[in-house]
Amino acid sequence: MGRPFRHEAENRQLSFNIDVDPNLARSIVTDSKRLQQVLKNLLSNAFKFTAEGGVRMNVAAAVGGWSADHPVLNSAPAVIAFEVSDTGIGIPSEKQKLIFEAFQQADAGTSRKYGGTGLGLAISRELANLLGGEIHLKSATGKGSTFTLYLPLKYAGPTVAPRAQATPAYTSTPALQVAAVQANVSERVAEPLLDDRLNLEPGDTILLIVEDDPHYARVLIDLARDKGYKVLVATRGAEALDLAKQYQPAAVSLDVFLPDMLGWTVLSQLKHNPLTRHIPVQIITLDEDRQHALARGAFSFVNKPTTTEGVSAALAQIKEYAKPRRKRLLIVEDNAAEQLSIRELLDHHDIEIVATDTGAGALSVLRDNPCDCVVLDLRLPDMSGFEVLEQIRNDDELSTVPVVVFTGRELSAEEDAELHTMARSIVVKGVESPERLLDETSLFLHRVITELPIGKQRMLEKLNSSDEDLIAKTVLLVDDDARNIFALSSVLERRGMKVLTATTGSEAVALVETNPEIAIVLMDIMMPQMDGYQTIGAIRQDPSLSRLPIIALTAKAMKGDREKCLEAGASDYLAKPVNTEQLLLAIRMWLHR
Repeated sequence: MGRPFRHEAENRQLSFNIDVDPNLARSIVTDSKRLQQVLKNLLSNAFKFTAEGGVRMNVAAAVGGWSADHPVLNSAPAVIAFEVSDTGIGIPSEKQKLIFEAFQQADAGTSRKYGGTGLGLAISRELANLLGGEIHLKSATGKGSTFTLYLPLKYAGPTVAPRAQATPAYTSTPALQVAAVQANVSERVAEPLLDDRLNLEPGDTILLIVEDDPHYARVLIDLARDKGYKVLVATRGAEALDLAKQYQPAAVSLDVFLPDMLGWTVLSQLKHNPLTRHIPVQIITLDEDRQHALARGAFSFVNKPTTTEGVSAALAQIKEYAKPRRKRLLIVEDNAAEQLSIRELLDHHDIEIVATDTGAGALSVLRDNPCDCVVLDLRLPDMSGFEVLEQIRNDDELSTVPVVVFTGRELSAEEDAELHTMARSIVVKGVESPERLLDETSLFLHRVITELPIGKQRMLEKLNSSDEDLIAKTVLLVDDDARNIFALSSVLERRGMKVLTATTGSEAVALVETNPEIAIVLMDIMMPQMDGYQTIGAIRQDPSLSRLPIIALTAKAMKGDREKCLEAGASDYLAKPVNTEQLLLAIRMWLHR
């Protein structure tokens, strides 16, 4: 245990000692990897919150202090105490119970001298319980802290019964996997909801309801059955992804705030899997970011709570849309050769393509015969593409039509920002733009990718899974937790990326300013002294860095956090624990653009 921390102690000029009682038993029966993880978490936090003095770990037979009824061997307690003490900032008495919850800290501001506990203590407590032990804390403000892990010499089962968990589809990095499984400290406990998975027949119209609120889920189940659906219910994102692949439902009703992952992650994974990409997804949530949902391929958006009539109408709409039919695509392009090439790229028997060469013609076509998606050039003879988008946005009948802007113009930062509020996707003409145009229009037309011609399937597969855009690119990883840096660096370096790291905001700003080869930044939000919001703002002050992709990584999957990240200047947002595939998809998308 001492080896990985001695280097940190030397660098920070802190003392570090490990004392082991020579009279201890020679062996202990337990899960060695989980024990190591708990001790590493305790030592990591001790160093994190200690600016001067040192850290000490004592290992000895326990003579008291624990609450569980542990056995006695040879008239001595069969319990070992692993005591980790530091001379750091200490923890106020009123915070000592909270500190074992996920993502807590003594100073809860995003800008502070010290970082937070992250998931470390929450996971450590869970793992200690699973190993049949417990963790106790003694601390006082300004006088340091002592965490003591009490563990039986021989494993005899968990101290408390662990909550039943379903394993979510998180990253393959073991430490992050454990974080994903153990992080649900406020999970709802409810009686199971009965769905129709044991009563399905060929030809049934299936709705997958992804909702962890049992009361709201029952309302949706009843309304869906009234509309003629057979219903599948998932209360967790991982379960929803499995059910979608297995049963191929006609539609999905998706809540955003789930126990194991954000609904945005579920939506993204559904839309990046060729087997589920065509399934229409209706977002039902307290989050009011309609544009965010629609731009990522959601079919519709319903605010929660909503009226029974509103939900019923939304279910009827998505059921009608899911019926087999040819989707209708409008191409707005005044260059005949470009118009022909776009048609040849996108055409197949599953869609009907209509074309026009003017803005007025486009609006007329849309009003006379609704379309499922529009490909729009910004250079038109009678009006600009911006004016067309403005009229579409202001027309209640047309405002939900997905518009993919396909332009050869060099867009200013202001034009790009304006377009992103008006169109669902921006595709800039370039060497690889045909693949991207096929990808975006397929997403919004809900095309079944596996039924497209083989050549087009390969184009999409290359775009969405190739690491070509990552190789030799430089990524800056900003995080104050060495474990996160190690885990993410390993993933990115295996894809051929060059990784630079920073543990503070000021260090990150300096690296960005002196390394013009940096192509993308992964920014942790909860950092000491200069938080992620401030760091992003400082980077964006330089006009030459206004288009640098910055993906915010935050541990707080709470309402409003993503909006705050984007307002600060982040390009995108992902919640911790980081899903490897989700992260790679985001990086590919931003580097490709």
